[in-house]
Amino acid sequence: MKNTFVISCPIDTYSGYGARARDLVKALIKLDKYDVKVMPQRWGATPWGFIEDHLEWHFLKPHVLEVGAPLTSQPDIWAQLTVPNEFTPIGKYNIGITAGIETTICAPQWVEGMNRMNINLVSSNHAKKVFENSKFEQKDKKTNQLEKLIQLEKPVEVLFEGADLSKYFEVPSKEIKELSPYSPLIQSLDEIKEDFCFLFVGHWMQGNLGEDRKNVGLLVKAFYETFKNKKNQPALILKTSSGVISYMDRDSILKKISQIKSTVKSSNLPNIYLLHGEFSDTEMNLLYNHPKVKTMVSLTKGEGFGRPLLEFTLSKKPLITTGWSGHVDFLNPEFTTLLKGHLTNVHSSAAVKDMILEESQWFTVDNGQAGATFKDMFENYKKYIDGGKRQSHYSKTNFSWEKMKELLGDILDKNVPEIPKEVQIQLPKLKKIELPKLKKING
Repeated sequence: MKNTFVISCPIDTYSGYGARARDLVKALIKLDKYDVKVMPQRWGATPWGFIEDHLEWHFLKPHVLEVGAPLTSQPDIWAQLTVPNEFTPIGKYNIGITAGIETTICAPQWVEGMNRMNINLVSSNHAKKVFENSKFEQKDKKTNQLEKLIQLEKPVEVLFEGADLSKYFEVPSKEIKELSPYSPLIQSLDEIKEDFCFLFVGHWMQGNLGEDRKNVGLLVKAFYETFKNKKNQPALILKTSSGVISYMDRDSILKKISQIKSTVKSSNLPNIYLLHGEFSDTEMNLLYNHPKVKTMVSLTKGEGFGRPLLEFTLSKKPLITTGWSGHVDFLNPEFTTLLKGHLTNVHSSAAVKDMILEESQWFTVDNGQAGATFKDMFENYKKYIDGGKRQSHYSKTNFSWEKMKELLGDILDKNVPEIPKEVQIQLPKLKKIELPKLKKING
């Protein structure tokens, strides 16, 4: 009889954590070592219904418990995929799973949460290092005497987020329309007048210009400044939102772009196009492979992993991004342009309570190098092509979903102890025994 493995995760949501959850649960099922059950959880304001909307994921349905259904018995193995302060040990063996942290310090509540579990899995070596190095002194409020040192006491293993090679791969330009002949996305891309487009994929989150985590505002500004007044100009495609898909959010993003544009003194600025909404894996792969999309660019200040960057590399196209945090695990500096910069404190406008701390730091890119690299990529594209192909092979060989599944199996085999199953003892049926009648003896 297999051990029960119950995992609480946002498996049915349209979110990055939802994608991670589905990959993990699929891997657990394919390992065929556990009786896998899933407790579906929310993830912020992201919508539900992903599994029902995607036929290829219907195999998960028998494993997914009803929302809000209580556990009827203690799981042999319990796992939670969420932020660490929510980790709660429920099983005989408990596993915390998180993408990790994008800065240099995590909140003490996260360390305490990880210490409640038997083992923790994070997406990158950057995240592991931050958790291991985050230490806090807890002092008595009255006497200011040290009560305890909060630091990581439980083991941490790195489990990268593997790319699905059946969904992300090179598609020759002539086959784009054959794969999706009536796609509104492909039609929209075909209508772009520029033949050379930079692409950014990611959320535009809170923060002043140059302070939001993905650094989208600075990317827009740098792109305008680099190619203003040029006779021949590329375009920038932004596949972005603030995390909520709505007309109001789209208008808010367009307003941000317009405000930045108004700060650049020129009447001849390059075009920026906005892609807004939920795209399938097929659509994203077609976007990455479209002949007008030449390179992906990200000035990110920090990543727990950076999944879109990995998936884009499988198109064999070159990539420009920053050289710090989770994505440097899978981006080989010999094949990819990693921009230099330095660590700076998180700005108050980008801080998030108990998650992204003002006292922590993340990466600020060298603006001069970023602009110069954009220009060189546009003018000397051919010299970057070989690196894109070599990075694609490197990603495919070392960071696929299959490799992730194998690593997950190794980690579980190495760390999870034998959990004996409770044996149900079948008691024999009792026979009715007739007792002899006893005579009362009169004394």
